[in-house]
Formats: sequence, C-alpha cells, structure tokens
Amino acid sequence: MSNSPDPDRSVETDTTADDTRPLTRSPPAVAVVDAQSPGNVGTIARAMKNFGFEDLLLIDPPDLDPDGEAYGFAGHARDDVLPNATELTFDELVSEYHTIGCTAVTNEDDRSHVRFPFSTPAELAIRLPTVEAKTALVFGRERIGLTNEELARIDEICSIPANAEYPVLNLGQAATITLYELRSLTLSPEETQLPDVDRVRAPEPTLERLYDQWEALLAELNHPEEKRAKTMRMVRRVFGRADLTTREANTFLGLLRRATERPDEQAETSADDS
Repeated sequence: MSNSPDPDRSVETDTTADDTRPLTRSPPAVAVVDAQSPGNVGTIARAMKNFGFEDLLLIDPPDLDPDGEAYGFAGHARDDVLPNATELTFDELVSEYHTIGCTAVTNEDDRSHVRFPFSTPAELAIRLPTVEAKTALVFGRERIGLTNEELARIDEICSIPANAEYPVLNLGQAATITLYELRSLTLSPEETQLPDVDRVRAPEPTLERLYDQWEALLAELNHPEEKRAKTMRMVRRVFGRADLTTREANTFLGLLRRATERPDEQAETSADDS
C-alpha cells in the first residue's frame, strides 16, 4: 500500500467562465474505517473496479496478505486498486477530504444532526458532479459501522433506502450498492458493457402492417365488431409503450399471420403435402 493520498487523480477537465483557470473534478475516493475482515476490503476493491473508482483509503485496516482473503475476493482489483490503497488516520481523512459518511441508521428528524439530514446514493449522483472538492465516501466497521463520534466529524451523511424493519446491510453490500448508484461519476454509457443504449424503434410502415394483421385476426376470431376499434386502440398503446424493434415487430407479424390462417386451410395444406 502507498503511504500518501493522491489528490490529483481526475476524470474531467473543464474551464471557468473566463477560461483562465482549469477546473478538475475527481471521482470520490472510497475510505474504509477499521474493517475487521480482509475479505470485505477485497469485496469493496472489486466493486470499485466494477464501477470505475480507483482511490481506496484504509483506516486501521486488517492485514492484507497478497496470498490471503482480501486479494482472493478482489478479482481484477488485486492488480491495481488493492495494492495501490493508501493507509491513513481518521484525523488525516477528515482534514484532507470532504467526507460523506455512509450509515444505515439515521435520525428521524432534525433534533440531532449527527445522523441528519442525509442523502441517498442516487441523490448524491445528481449533486456531486457540480461540486469541486476532494471527496471521500466513508464506510465503517462490519458490526457497528461508523460511531457517533466519527459521524460528528464527517461533513455529510448518506444512507441506502431499505426495509425499516431491517435496514442494516453487510459492509461489502453497502459499498457495492453505493458505488453502483454513483457510477455515472466515473463511467460514461459508452464505457459500460451494455449495448444498445438507444433503442431503435421499428419504422412506422412495419408497425402499421402489424396493426393491420391484428385487425385481420380479430375479424377471423369473430371478435364483436362494435368492440374492435377499442381493442385496436389498446393494442396500439401496448405496442407503442414497448418500442418494438424491427425484429420484434416482424416476429409478432409472422405469428399473427399464422394465427389468422383458417384451420380448414391449414388442414387442406397438410392434406396436399401428404
């Protein structure tokens, strides 16, 4: 592990209104306070790798043996995120970073500001891109998380919405969910593995042929004529919301054509083929 934070790692460079001073925004670092399990540290490092985060900060970490549990759980993060982690004290963390403490237990009102107010990870994903500050997401121990004394020294609070009867998540789970929600700070859509970000809707002539075939099927089924217009409006709205691709529309079109064929015509075709 390295011994000092890297404040200069950034993902975006912009300029101010007068274009005289470069503006850099770095994605948040991930800080883990007093983790007891090396496996949880490895799990968090792996989640960081999954969602594009690089800077891992460790306060009072367990022994991270390269042949042990942490590296075994880290996946490909064993090559960079985990060995490049920075060890520092809690005092250094709160003095050098804008800190966001992650906790499952929050106050219900504003009578105490130790755990209130708080943001959800999704709300942070909207706000943090506009903030120019060296930021760290702070996760606490497996059993008790962050103490009230530690939370009192942290700048803001984040909490994952969960079942009120059991809101406490495993340390690795909490970090993974939070980093997933904040992935827009580190990854553009083009950098994820998901293809077809923009759906390509089937052209209108193809969809109109599909609707014509639906009308033919309704007639073939002797659907009450006075109900056909209303049924077709429903069909159009269902398929309209679905944004069918060309392949999907053609598949449905073929199925409807087969379904519209008269049973006696199918029987005649089978007899001719035999």
